[in-house]
Amino acid sequence: MIALTINGESRKTSASTLSELVRELDLDPEKVAVEQNGTIAPRSELANHRIGEGDTLEIVHFVGGGQQDDSWTVAGHTFTSRLIVGTGKYTDFAQNAAALEASGAQIVTVAVRRVNVSDPKAPMLTDHIDPKKVTYLPNTAGCFTADEAIRTLRLAREAGGWDLVKLEVLGEARTLYPDMRETLKATEVLAGEGFHPMVYCVDDPIAAKQLEDAGAVAVMPLGAPIGSGLGIQNRVTIRLIVEGAKVPVLVDAGVGTASDAAVAMELGCDGVLMNTAIAEAKDPIRMARAMKLAVEAGREAYLSGRMAMRKYADPSSPLAGLI
Repeated sequence: MIALTINGESRKTSASTLSELVRELDLDPEKVAVEQNGTIAPRSELANHRIGEGDTLEIVHFVGGGQQDDSWTVAGHTFTSRLIVGTGKYTDFAQNAAALEASGAQIVTVAVRRVNVSDPKAPMLTDHIDPKKVTYLPNTAGCFTADEAIRTLRLAREAGGWDLVKLEVLGEARTLYPDMRETLKATEVLAGEGFHPMVYCVDDPIAAKQLEDAGAVAVMPLGAPIGSGLGIQNRVTIRLIVEGAKVPVLVDAGVGTASDAAVAMELGCDGVLMNTAIAEAKDPIRMARAMKLAVEAGREAYLSGRMAMRKYADPSSPLAGLI
């Protein structure tokens, strides 16, 4: 046995050549580079380079560079994109699919509707967006009672086997605000049946906590009324929900443009869900790309930690020493 220094650590080996040593370390000689006492040993000649007592070796390989993993997880599902997009209001399924591709989103919300039995061969969303490549999130859009929502998601699970679902129970048609009493009731029932509900709710930290306790795997407070494009109207309550939640928080509804998405992420939300902001843009594909970048920028800003706000100016350049 001889003593070596390998990558800064002392080690003993019975190997006599660099090739034997690399294999002893359970490494593939074709995937590493070796420096011996300051001289790089050609990969093709590792078997010819003998090692001796006290040699210093550096062994390197390629690893992924760049940004650290910043994925998020909900109910055991892990995603790298923090943008969720809807599948309504597009000109056709092809445009929807193109916008999804541009957005980089890995989750799409899908409504559950009756099959058109008079035209069973009509195009379907699954013809354009493959549920094996993109996570479908069945939702209960249009449901106004807990019973309607529960029934809808039971059918969705039977149709596609989905347990991760989006629950929304609306209070009335004009504002499309959630009925929190019915929403809470549905959450409890669905969680008891093994569903993992991501729940649309009012921007109220108390209501959000009640949903979490009832079994919601994510809470999704509205930023503004659905389809309004008004942006986040109450940053204070969104921030309080984020601070108090132990499950992911995603802004759902009200986003109108990229800056709105960035604000949601800067507040510490785990993600943003949107549909109309992309689908009703003059150029949906380009807006989808803008939303992707906005969510990424907002997340980076949040992780960076913004500067403190001040009441008065604070010059970047020192005033001392002026000419």
